[in-house]
Amino acid sequence: MPLSDPQAKSNGHEQPEVSGLYHYWSRMMAALNGKNLGHNPEFHRDRLLLHVLGLGLEQTTQYLLQNRPGFTDFQTWAFATAGIPSGSAIARLHNLYQDAPLPDEILNLFGQVNNMPDVFSAEDLQHWSEHGFVVLSNAVPIADCAEAEQVIWEALGARKDDQASWYHKGHANIMVQLFQSGAFEKNRRALRIHKAFAQLWGTADLWATTDRCSFNVPEKEGHIFQGPDLHWDVSLQQPLPFATQGLLYLTDTPPEQGALTLVPGFHRRLSTWLGELPVNTNPREQDLHTLGSIPVGGKAGDLVIWQQALPHGSRPNRGKLPRIVQYINMLPSQLQIHETWL
Repeated sequence: MPLSDPQAKSNGHEQPEVSGLYHYWSRMMAALNGKNLGHNPEFHRDRLLLHVLGLGLEQTTQYLLQNRPGFTDFQTWAFATAGIPSGSAIARLHNLYQDAPLPDEILNLFGQVNNMPDVFSAEDLQHWSEHGFVVLSNAVPIADCAEAEQVIWEALGARKDDQASWYHKGHANIMVQLFQSGAFEKNRRALRIHKAFAQLWGTADLWATTDRCSFNVPEKEGHIFQGPDLHWDVSLQQPLPFATQGLLYLTDTPPEQGALTLVPGFHRRLSTWLGELPVNTNPREQDLHTLGSIPVGGKAGDLVIWQQALPHGSRPNRGKLPRIVQYINMLPSQLQIHETWL
Protein backbone atom coordinates (compact mmCIF):
# COMPACT_ATOMS: atom_id res chain seq x y z
CA MET A 1 0.00 0.00 0.00
CA PRO A 2 1.53 3.38 -0.93
CA LEU A 3 2.31 5.98 1.70
CA SER A 4 0.27 8.44 -0.33
CA ASP A 5 -1.86 8.32 -3.45
CA PRO A 6 0.29 9.57 -6.36
CA GLN A 7 -2.77 9.67 -8.61
CA ALA A 8 -4.64 12.18 -6.44
CA LYS A 9 -5.47 15.36 -8.30
CA SER A 10 -7.17 18.59 -7.35
CA ASN A 11 -8.58 21.07 -9.82
CA GLY A 12 -6.84 19.20 -12.60
CA HIS A 13 -3.40 19.49 -11.00
CA GLU A 14 -1.45 16.65 -9.44
CA GLN A 15 -1.21 17.06 -5.70
CA PRO A 16 2.14 16.63 -3.94
CA GLU A 17 2.92 13.21 -2.52
CA VAL A 18 2.94 13.41 1.27
CA SER A 19 4.46 10.49 3.15
CA GLY A 20 2.10 8.92 5.65
CA LEU A 21 -1.07 10.67 4.53
CA TYR A 22 -2.61 7.70 2.73
CA HIS A 23 -1.88 5.34 5.62
CA TYR A 24 -3.38 7.82 8.08
CA TRP A 25 -6.58 8.14 6.04
CA SER A 26 -6.76 4.36 5.60
CA ARG A 27 -6.43 3.67 9.34
CA MET A 28 -8.95 6.34 10.27
CA MET A 29 -11.55 5.10 7.79
CA ALA A 30 -11.08 1.51 8.94
CA ALA A 31 -11.71 2.61 12.52
CA LEU A 32 -14.77 4.64 11.52
CA ASN A 33 -16.10 1.57 9.71
CA GLY A 34 -15.96 -0.43 12.93
CA LYS A 35 -12.66 -2.26 12.57
CA ASN A 36 -10.87 -2.72 15.90
CA LEU A 37 -7.30 -1.74 15.14
CA GLY A 38 -6.07 -2.00 18.73
CA HIS A 39 -3.09 0.09 19.80
CA ASN A 40 -1.82 2.32 17.02
CA PRO A 41 2.00 2.31 17.01
CA GLU A 42 1.83 5.12 14.46
CA PHE A 43 -0.07 7.45 16.83
CA HIS A 44 2.79 9.89 17.37
CA ARG A 45 3.77 10.00 13.70
CA ASP A 46 0.09 10.53 12.80
CA ARG A 47 0.06 13.48 15.17
CA LEU A 48 3.24 14.94 13.68
CA LEU A 49 1.81 14.47 10.18
CA LEU A 50 -1.23 16.61 11.00
CA HIS A 51 0.93 19.22 12.76
CA VAL A 52 3.18 19.58 9.70
CA LEU A 53 0.18 19.86 7.38
CA GLY A 54 -1.23 22.60 9.62
CA LEU A 55 -4.34 20.61 10.56
CA GLY A 56 -5.93 20.42 13.98
CA LEU A 57 -6.60 16.96 15.37
CA GLU A 58 -10.18 17.84 16.30
CA GLN A 59 -11.06 19.45 12.98
CA THR A 60 -9.57 16.55 11.01
CA THR A 61 -11.39 13.95 13.08
CA GLN A 62 -14.68 15.82 12.70
CA TYR A 63 -14.24 16.11 8.94
CA LEU A 64 -13.57 12.40 8.56
CA LEU A 65 -16.43 11.47 10.86
CA GLN A 66 -18.97 13.68 9.13
CA ASN A 67 -17.93 13.09 5.51
CA ARG A 68 -16.35 9.61 5.30
CA PRO A 69 -14.36 10.82 2.26
CA GLY A 70 -12.34 8.88 -0.25
CA PHE A 71 -8.62 9.57 -0.12
CA THR A 72 -8.62 12.08 -2.98
CA ASP A 73 -11.39 14.10 -1.34
CA PHE A 74 -9.61 13.95 2.01
CA GLN A 75 -6.33 15.17 0.56
CA THR A 76 -8.11 17.93 -1.35
CA TRP A 77 -9.84 19.04 1.87
CA ALA A 78 -6.55 19.00 3.79
CA PHE A 79 -4.78 21.20 1.27
CA ALA A 80 -7.77 23.52 0.87
CA THR A 81 -8.01 23.92 4.65
CA ALA A 82 -4.37 24.49 5.54
CA GLY A 83 -2.68 25.15 2.19
CA ILE A 84 -0.25 23.11 0.12
CA PRO A 85 2.65 22.11 2.38
CA SER A 86 6.04 23.57 1.56
CA GLY A 87 8.72 21.53 -0.12
CA SER A 88 10.78 21.45 3.07
CA ALA A 89 7.75 20.24 5.09
CA ILE A 90 7.12 17.44 2.61
CA ALA A 91 10.81 16.52 2.63
CA ARG A 92 10.82 16.37 6.42
CA LEU A 93 7.86 13.99 6.36
CA HIS A 94 9.71 11.85 3.82
CA ASN A 95 12.58 11.77 6.33
CA LEU A 96 10.22 10.79 9.14
CA TYR A 97 8.51 7.98 7.23
CA GLN A 98 11.16 6.84 4.75
CA ASP A 99 14.43 8.04 6.30
CA ALA A 100 15.08 10.29 3.30
CA PRO A 101 17.73 13.02 3.75
CA LEU A 102 16.65 16.18 5.53
CA PRO A 103 16.60 19.29 3.33
CA ASP A 104 19.23 21.98 3.86
CA GLU A 105 16.51 24.44 4.95
CA ILE A 106 15.61 22.26 7.93
CA LEU A 107 19.24 21.50 8.81
CA ASN A 108 20.04 25.21 8.68
CA LEU A 109 17.13 25.93 11.02
CA PHE A 110 18.39 23.42 13.53
CA GLY A 111 21.86 24.95 13.30
CA GLN A 112 20.48 28.45 13.79
CA VAL A 113 18.59 27.39 16.92
CA ASN A 114 21.59 25.53 18.32
CA ASN A 115 23.81 28.58 17.84
CA MET A 116 21.38 30.99 19.52
CA PRO A 117 22.13 32.20 23.05
CA ASP A 118 20.20 30.27 25.67
CA VAL A 119 16.82 31.77 26.55
CA PHE A 120 16.63 29.96 29.90
CA SER A 121 19.17 30.66 32.62
CA ALA A 122 20.58 28.11 35.05
CA GLU A 123 18.04 29.38 37.59
CA ASP A 124 15.21 28.88 35.09
CA LEU A 125 16.30 25.31 34.46
CA GLN A 126 16.56 24.64 38.19
CA HIS A 127 12.98 25.91 38.55
CA TRP A 128 11.96 23.58 35.72
CA SER A 129 13.59 20.62 37.44
CA GLU A 130 12.03 21.34 40.83
CA HIS A 131 8.60 22.65 39.88
CA GLY A 132 8.00 21.11 36.46
CA PHE A 133 7.19 24.37 34.68
CA VAL A 134 9.00 27.47 33.48
CA VAL A 135 8.01 30.84 32.01
CA LEU A 136 9.76 32.42 29.02
CA SER A 137 9.14 36.17 29.00
CA ASN A 138 8.86 37.98 25.68
CA ALA A 139 8.70 34.75 23.73
CA VAL A 140 7.21 36.67 20.80
CA PRO A 141 6.79 40.40 20.14
CA ILE A 142 3.70 42.13 21.51
CA ALA A 143 2.63 43.03 17.97
CA ASP A 144 2.55 39.34 17.04
CA CYS A 145 0.42 38.60 20.11
CA ALA A 146 -2.01 41.35 19.14
CA GLU A 147 -2.28 40.01 15.60
CA ALA A 148 -3.12 36.50 16.83
CA GLU A 149 -5.52 37.90 19.43
CA GLN A 150 -7.41 39.78 16.74
CA VAL A 151 -7.81 36.61 14.68
CA ILE A 152 -9.58 35.00 17.64
CA TRP A 153 -11.86 37.99 18.29
CA GLU A 154 -12.91 38.03 14.65
CA ALA A 155 -13.43 34.27 14.46
CA LEU A 156 -15.74 34.43 17.48
CA GLY A 157 -17.63 37.44 16.12
CA ALA A 158 -16.78 39.31 19.32
CA ARG A 159 -15.31 42.72 20.12
CA LYS A 160 -13.26 43.83 23.08
CA ASP A 161 -15.44 46.94 23.53
CA ASP A 162 -18.71 44.96 23.46
CA GLN A 163 -18.91 42.77 26.56
CA ALA A 164 -22.20 41.21 25.50
CA SER A 165 -20.50 39.77 22.40
CA TRP A 166 -18.10 37.74 24.53
CA TYR A 167 -20.82 35.36 25.66
CA HIS A 168 -21.73 33.67 22.41
CA LYS A 169 -24.00 30.66 22.21
CA GLY A 170 -22.52 27.21 22.16
CA HIS A 171 -19.33 28.24 23.94
CA ALA A 172 -19.45 25.30 26.37
CA ASN A 173 -15.91 25.71 27.62
CA ILE A 174 -12.86 27.84 26.98
CA MET A 175 -11.53 25.96 23.94
CA VAL A 176 -11.65 27.54 20.49
CA GLN A 177 -11.25 25.09 17.60
CA LEU A 178 -9.24 27.52 15.52
CA PHE A 179 -6.00 26.36 13.92
CA GLN A 180 -5.17 28.03 10.60
CA SER A 181 -3.82 31.58 10.61
CA GLY A 182 -0.64 33.24 9.45
CA ALA A 183 -0.50 34.97 12.83
CA PHE A 184 -0.68 31.65 14.67
CA GLU A 185 1.94 30.13 12.42
CA LYS A 186 4.32 33.04 12.98
CA ASN A 187 4.16 32.43 16.73
CA ARG A 188 4.63 28.67 16.31
CA ARG A 189 7.81 29.32 14.30
CA ALA A 190 9.27 31.97 16.65
CA LEU A 191 12.96 31.20 17.16
CA ARG A 192 12.89 32.08 20.87
CA ILE A 193 10.13 29.53 21.36
CA HIS A 194 12.06 26.92 19.38
CA LYS A 195 15.17 27.61 21.48
CA ALA A 196 13.17 27.28 24.70
CA PHE A 197 11.90 23.83 23.80
CA ALA A 198 15.33 22.84 22.45
CA GLN A 199 16.87 23.60 25.85
CA LEU A 200 14.28 21.47 27.64
CA TRP A 201 14.38 18.56 25.19
CA GLY A 202 18.13 18.71 24.61
CA THR A 203 17.74 18.92 20.82
CA ALA A 204 16.61 21.39 18.17
CA ASP A 205 15.22 18.53 16.07
CA LEU A 206 11.63 19.24 17.10
CA TRP A 207 8.25 19.59 15.44
CA ALA A 208 5.96 22.55 16.16
CA THR A 209 2.40 21.51 16.96
CA THR A 210 -0.76 22.84 15.34
CA ASP A 211 -2.84 23.42 18.44
CA ARG A 212 -6.03 25.32 19.20
CA CYS A 213 -6.65 28.50 21.18
CA SER A 214 -8.73 29.43 24.19
CA PHE A 215 -11.03 32.28 25.18
CA ASN A 216 -11.93 32.19 28.88
CA VAL A 217 -14.52 34.86 29.66
CA PRO A 218 -15.24 36.38 33.09
CA GLU A 219 -17.91 34.50 34.98
CA LYS A 220 -21.32 36.08 35.29
CA GLU A 221 -24.85 34.97 36.04
CA GLY A 222 -25.85 32.39 33.46
CA HIS A 223 -22.28 31.81 32.31
CA ILE A 224 -20.28 29.79 34.82
CA PHE A 225 -16.84 28.36 34.15
CA GLN A 226 -17.19 24.87 32.70
CA GLY A 227 -13.57 23.87 32.41
CA PRO A 228 -11.41 22.18 31.63
CA ASP A 229 -10.39 22.08 35.29
CA LEU A 230 -7.28 20.25 36.50
CA HIS A 231 -6.57 17.15 34.43
CA TRP A 232 -3.90 15.19 32.60
CA ASP A 233 -3.75 14.74 28.81
CA VAL A 234 -1.76 11.52 29.02
CA SER A 235 -2.17 7.99 30.36
CA LEU A 236 -1.03 7.78 33.98
CA GLN A 237 0.50 4.34 33.46
CA GLN A 238 3.90 4.35 35.13
CA PRO A 239 6.61 5.24 34.43
CA LEU A 240 5.21 8.35 32.80
CA PRO A 241 7.30 9.40 29.77
CA PHE A 242 8.73 12.91 29.73
CA ALA A 243 6.93 15.34 27.43
CA THR A 244 6.13 19.02 27.35
CA GLN A 245 3.02 21.15 26.95
CA GLY A 246 2.79 24.89 26.52
CA LEU A 247 0.70 28.00 26.06
CA LEU A 248 1.39 31.53 24.91
CA TYR A 249 -0.45 34.37 26.62
CA LEU A 250 -1.73 36.71 23.91
CA THR A 251 -2.95 39.28 26.44
CA ASP A 252 -1.87 40.33 29.91
CA THR A 253 -3.36 37.72 32.24
CA PRO A 254 -3.13 38.22 36.01
CA PRO A 255 -3.72 35.10 38.15
CA GLU A 256 -7.37 35.91 38.85
CA GLN A 257 -8.18 36.23 35.14
CA GLY A 258 -8.60 32.50 34.50
CA ALA A 259 -4.84 31.91 34.33
CA LEU A 260 -3.26 28.54 33.65
CA THR A 261 -3.43 26.52 36.86
CA LEU A 262 -1.18 23.61 37.73
CA VAL A 263 0.31 21.66 40.65
CA PRO A 264 4.01 22.58 40.87
CA GLY A 265 6.45 19.77 41.47
CA PHE A 266 3.88 17.00 41.09
CA HIS A 267 6.04 15.27 38.48
CA ARG A 268 8.27 14.32 41.42
CA ARG A 269 5.50 12.72 43.47
CA LEU A 270 2.96 11.46 40.96
CA SER A 271 4.09 7.83 41.18
CA THR A 272 4.00 7.84 44.99
CA TRP A 273 0.58 9.52 45.07
CA LEU A 274 -0.86 6.96 42.64
CA GLY A 275 0.51 4.13 44.73
CA GLU A 276 -1.11 5.49 47.90
CA LEU A 277 -4.62 5.74 46.43
CA PRO A 278 -7.12 3.11 47.59
CA VAL A 279 -7.64 0.15 45.27
CA ASN A 280 -10.02 0.83 42.36
CA THR A 281 -9.80 4.60 42.90
CA ASN A 282 -9.86 6.69 39.74
CA PRO A 283 -7.07 9.26 40.08
CA ARG A 284 -8.80 11.56 37.60
CA GLU A 285 -11.84 11.86 39.86
CA GLN A 286 -9.90 13.18 42.86
CA ASP A 287 -9.93 16.81 44.00
CA LEU A 288 -6.61 17.67 42.43
CA HIS A 289 -6.65 21.20 43.82
CA THR A 290 -5.93 19.75 47.27
CA LEU A 291 -2.53 18.72 45.90
CA GLY A 292 -1.45 22.36 45.89
CA SER A 293 -2.66 24.00 42.68
CA ILE A 294 -1.58 27.54 41.84
CA PRO A 295 -2.47 29.98 39.03
CA VAL A 296 0.40 31.04 36.77
CA GLY A 297 -0.36 34.45 35.32
CA GLY A 298 1.70 36.23 32.72
CA LYS A 299 2.14 39.17 30.38
CA ALA A 300 1.25 39.17 26.71
CA GLY A 301 4.07 37.33 24.96
CA ASP A 302 4.91 35.06 27.91
CA LEU A 303 5.21 31.35 27.12
CA VAL A 304 4.51 28.84 29.90
CA ILE A 305 5.89 25.33 29.39
CA TRP A 306 5.06 22.50 31.78
CA GLN A 307 5.79 18.81 32.05
CA GLN A 308 2.87 16.58 31.10
CA ALA A 309 2.97 14.89 34.53
CA LEU A 310 1.57 18.03 36.17
CA PRO A 311 -2.19 18.28 36.68
CA HIS A 312 -3.15 21.43 34.80
CA GLY A 313 -6.13 23.37 33.53
CA SER A 314 -7.74 26.76 33.57
CA ARG A 315 -9.78 28.29 36.39
CA PRO A 316 -12.82 30.54 36.77
CA ASN A 317 -12.13 33.99 35.35
CA ARG A 318 -12.76 36.50 38.14
CA GLY A 319 -11.16 39.34 36.21
CA LYS A 320 -12.65 41.92 33.87
CA LEU A 321 -11.36 40.71 30.49
CA PRO A 322 -11.19 37.35 28.73
CA ARG A 323 -8.10 35.21 29.03
CA ILE A 324 -6.87 34.67 25.47
CA VAL A 325 -4.11 32.17 24.72
CA GLN A 326 -2.59 30.15 21.92
CA TYR A 327 -1.42 26.64 22.76
CA ILE A 328 2.07 25.94 21.47
CA ASN A 329 4.22 22.87 21.93
CA MET A 330 7.21 21.24 20.25
CA LEU A 331 7.87 17.50 20.15
CA PRO A 332 10.64 15.18 18.95
CA SER A 333 10.25 12.60 16.19
CA GLN A 334 10.15 9.73 18.68
CA LEU A 335 7.92 9.80 21.76
CA GLN A 336 6.86 6.92 23.98
CA ILE A 337 3.07 6.45 24.11
CA HIS A 338 1.65 3.91 26.57
CA GLU A 339 -0.74 1.39 25.07
CA THR A 340 -2.94 1.28 28.18
CA TRP A 341 -4.96 4.32 29.19
CA LEU A 342 -4.97 4.71 32.96
